[in-house]
Amino acid sequence: MDESTAIGLASKAVEVARECGAESSEASVSIARRLHAEARENVVARLEGSTGKSLLLRVFVNGRKATLSTSDLTLEGVRDAVRRAVAQAEFVASDEFAGLPDETAADVTELQLCDPAIADRDGVEKVGEALKLEGLIRAADARVVNSSGSHYTDAIAVTALANSQGFAAGYSWTRAGRSTAPVALDGTVKRIAHYGTAARHLRDLESLELVAQIAVRRAVDLFGARKPPTMRVPVIFERDVAATILDDVFSAISSANVAAGNSWLSGRLGSKVGSDLVNIIDDGRLPGGLGTAPFDGEGVPTRRTTVFEHGVLRTFLYDTYYARKLGAASTGNSTGAGVGPSNFHLEGSETSFDQLIASTPRGVLVVDTIGFATEHASGIYSRGARGFFIENGELAYPIDEFTVAGQYAEMLAGIDAVASDLRFDSAVVSPSFRVADMTVSGN
Repeated sequence: MDESTAIGLASKAVEVARECGAESSEASVSIARRLHAEARENVVARLEGSTGKSLLLRVFVNGRKATLSTSDLTLEGVRDAVRRAVAQAEFVASDEFAGLPDETAADVTELQLCDPAIADRDGVEKVGEALKLEGLIRAADARVVNSSGSHYTDAIAVTALANSQGFAAGYSWTRAGRSTAPVALDGTVKRIAHYGTAARHLRDLESLELVAQIAVRRAVDLFGARKPPTMRVPVIFERDVAATILDDVFSAISSANVAAGNSWLSGRLGSKVGSDLVNIIDDGRLPGGLGTAPFDGEGVPTRRTTVFEHGVLRTFLYDTYYARKLGAASTGNSTGAGVGPSNFHLEGSETSFDQLIASTPRGVLVVDTIGFATEHASGIYSRGARGFFIENGELAYPIDEFTVAGQYAEMLAGIDAVASDLRFDSAVVSPSFRVADMTVSGN
């Protein structure tokens, strides 16, 4: 299905909603063709190909909102979904903040979201990538005895949105990824690591060789890891771990959590929270970014938003509903079902990762964390971790079975160095950074 067909289908759903009694409505259509190949040893362990089709409909009747989705995109299927949504709205409480956005995108800007080369590739070539990646990790080091799989994935898709205020637009996008998870045997201990790369364009993916090299190094470099003593030291978070911290920060600046009183940043707009190095941006217009789109899930134009400026919290991120509830304006961060990130990132510096380590006389480098606790309300950070002890500006020995803990506010305020290794391979990313003083709990 091309863009014009998808836009036509969304517009038809809006027309039917009006006929069924909806005062206003919005319909989004998503069509995505996906492929996933997984290799283990020298065989293809999984090969999946699918085409997903969905229509998400929001209707408003007398201040009441109902939402419904369907994968039946036939005209009769759409009519049935619309009728049910309008009927369900009668049983929903009225909400003064519910409704379509006041502003929608005037045009669809070209943002380099689609790579025709992904669609043009032969399927055998795609599967061959997974097999080659699996072979590379096993050939890289004899201590790699197994893997949790080597993968190639891609998606070729169209997104369209229409509403009863006259907005109707769509765009095409692609995504491709490579990843692997080698298992290395350290005596009786299995060291499992993971590394991957993702991008809109094939040319922006890291090579198979580099993905394999980094993944294997992450596994074997932890051989002989020991439990460190309990101490307070500077802690460097490697970029993939740093991104998980930024993801937690995003949850705290999401207006949905702020409105519910579930954010440690509530009431701190305009306050100095982080160090001068904390410049956090949400950029829905970054060309080729995995979090980029010309408009958000409500048709509001995306934009570049400075969230933290030299440590000062400038804004939360909003969709239309929570913007109205909190007396603000949408920042173009609607997913259609909530508030989401758009290339949310900490700005990097000119300091390399190696220079960051060399400038740390004594400390800890965290390369992996364990646990999924979310502490949006209290602002407490505590994770099990693996990594390296740093001595005299060098990685002295690997460590594991320790916990890194602190308060998010103290961590942001304590960031005293940021690296240059920022890579936009997800909707939330970060360069590696150092927090000047944290508690490391070990022996």
